Amino acid sequence: MQKIQNDLSALKSRNLLRTLREIESAQGPHVQIAGKDHLLLCSNNYLGLANHPALIEASCRATRDFGVGSGASRLVSGSMSLHHRLEEELARFKGTESALLFNNGYAANNGIIQGLFGPEDCLFSDALNHASIIDGCRLSGAQVQIYPHNDMAALEQLLIDASKCRRGLWLIVTDGVFSMDGDLALLPQLVALKERFDAWLMVDDAHGGGVLGARGRGTAEHFGCLAEIDLQMGTFGKALGGFGAYLAASRPVVELLINRARAFIFSTSLPPGVVAANLAALKLVDSEDGLSRRQKLAQNRQLFAAHLQQAGLDLCGSETQIVPVLTSDPEPTMRAASALLEQGICLSGIRPPTVPDGTCRLRATLMADHDPDEVVAAAELIIQTLNTGLTR
Repeated sequence: MQKIQNDLSALKSRNLLRTLREIESAQGPHVQIAGKDHLLLCSNNYLGLANHPALIEASCRATRDFGVGSGASRLVSGSMSLHHRLEEELARFKGTESALLFNNGYAANNGIIQGLFGPEDCLFSDALNHASIIDGCRLSGAQVQIYPHNDMAALEQLLIDASKCRRGLWLIVTDGVFSMDGDLALLPQLVALKERFDAWLMVDDAHGGGVLGARGRGTAEHFGCLAEIDLQMGTFGKALGGFGAYLAASRPVVELLINRARAFIFSTSLPPGVVAANLAALKLVDSEDGLSRRQKLAQNRQLFAAHLQQAGLDLCGSETQIVPVLTSDPEPTMRAASALLEQGICLSGIRPPTVPDGTCRLRATLMADHDPDEVVAAAELIIQTLNTGLTR
């Protein structure tokens, strides 16, 4: 126990100790914290669907019809008709032969990479990929080559060098939208490299799904290369407002994962109410309402980022609804986050190990149902708070 206390004390001394903040209301543009109203600028509920009436009604109806829980894993007795229907709709939406549900994004990335690749294979992973991809690569036992973030020349050289003693399958794996910087993977270049070197390409589109592309089908639709992505991973817990994750891919890939992906095989399946809400969300995203929400989100993002950039703040190359403001070190980062919370703005201070040393940031995320005037006011408050902190 003393070792645990020492570890906690060490984290606290370095301004790296994390605690849980209690939200007392539904996920919306505003939330209640300690009985007070706050503008929420750190939710992944990008399209404002987490408390949408259509999703709530679908969830309630399915819970009444099918019960609260699914009862077992999919391979035992938990593969319910709703699961199959959602997978069919996902495959249609993504333009693939098949799809497979997972319980969350972390489980999906672990299960996909571990289930398809092994010690004889080689994985090429972007340096800023999500922790779930990193852990999935480790679990696979495959050889892993890390290329500098979005550095296509460096990746090409790694592929050339590895060709000299090639064996097994090759996979290039990347986030679509990088969750801490808000920038995009260079998918057209990655497609060209995967075709040149006969590799697979996997895109974790957790933060792009529902948001990017004409129909909200994600980063690959945004770049016009949806059909060239071998493994399309996505989630429901962000722009789609619900919970769970999926892979859209060829039928043989899905069939193999049903037999090999430990995160799928050994997990009780998603509850019926959650699956039904996801179905409703998918329908809404692929509609005129979904398009309108994407447009409002883009407008809010542009307003917010423009004000921060005009003040000379470093937004880490953000191109999306994820807008980080570089603050460098933990102490001023958390001081600023606390000061903003006191003034009614709830956003996240991001520190190592989530980001590398020296790249701490205030990570803001925009939503479609944020009020534009409040977005501008929040940006101005962030600027004032950081200017005050930097002059101390």
